[in-house]
Amino acid sequence: MTPADLSLTVLHAVRRAVDDGALRVDVPPTVKVERARPGGVGEYASNVALTLARSAGRTALDIAGILEERLRDAPGLQAVDVTGPGFLNFTLRPDAGGELVRAVREAGDAYGSGTALAGVTVRFADLTESRALLVTETVVRLLRSQGADAGFGQDGAAREATGQPARDAAPGRVHVHPGPYEPRSLGVDAAPERIHVHPGPYEPRSLGVDAARWALLRAAPQDRPLDGPPLLVQHERNPLFRVRYAHSRVRRLLDNAAQLGFGPSYETPVHAPELLGVLGDHPVVLLTAARHRAPDRVARHLEATADALLAFQHTVLPLGDEKPSAAHRSRLALAEAAGTVLAGGLSVLGISAPERI
Repeated sequence: MTPADLSLTVLHAVRRAVDDGALRVDVPPTVKVERARPGGVGEYASNVALTLARSAGRTALDIAGILEERLRDAPGLQAVDVTGPGFLNFTLRPDAGGELVRAVREAGDAYGSGTALAGVTVRFADLTESRALLVTETVVRLLRSQGADAGFGQDGAAREATGQPARDAAPGRVHVHPGPYEPRSLGVDAAPERIHVHPGPYEPRSLGVDAARWALLRAAPQDRPLDGPPLLVQHERNPLFRVRYAHSRVRRLLDNAAQLGFGPSYETPVHAPELLGVLGDHPVVLLTAARHRAPDRVARHLEATADALLAFQHTVLPLGDEKPSAAHRSRLALAEAAGTVLAGGLSVLGISAPERI
């Protein structure tokens, strides 16, 4: 990881903290990172927490702690320490990209699932409005993927509205951590939870399941849903097309590489800070989306992942008379990991990940 990569990583953490509502500041255009001074901790340091303290109305130590939480598992970082009045100090990891790619490959579509919400019980009110049901159904899937016991009504069962979004949806592959229903964790008289959702029709017959779900889930629940017809256009301006196309490009890259006689294998570090960053963020995004009841965060993250992959894809295969090398195998392994994250994220939203477009 270069200083420029590290600067982007820290800036990304600031942006995530703002998106999560943990910080209320304008995201700076850049973050300064410099070599740690002799006798200091780690290899690099940043005073970003001190520069944000006044506008955030909080102490630099508070801000540094918020950023440290979002940086501790970032690819390329072995350790993040807070020192003095709020300096962030970084120790770099020699091959974080390889560790990330291996983690994605081992977990498969379950990458990002976890047990952070184990022991939490959430019950939602029974619903009839189509968008409210679709959003809540997706939030239930997110909560379960993080270990929570979530469902509708006291029995925690699934519910379907007139539009039957659950039944028409593509089969989800999100990994679920099951757990018993424990009424005491809700309280004796706890009222079922309701997510505030701007109503909107679920229209799989005219739009198809994928576009119909994206139209209702991509916008924040309290906002108007997206217009459906533009989501049917196969153009880069259509974010749903970009995300699904990016997944199909990974499948094509793997097929083309096989024809050239090589496969994915992460053997040497790959310089792709944007792509590594969004892949490393995926578990945090799923957890945050579950906690905030915000499936739109997953959709936005998939767009960022697709954009990073599409910018990276041109480096994967050998060009001209070039022979496949460890670098190509490593880049292909990273692209494969991105495809896995795209497929897993789409499945959380109940949207298909095509092999080919």
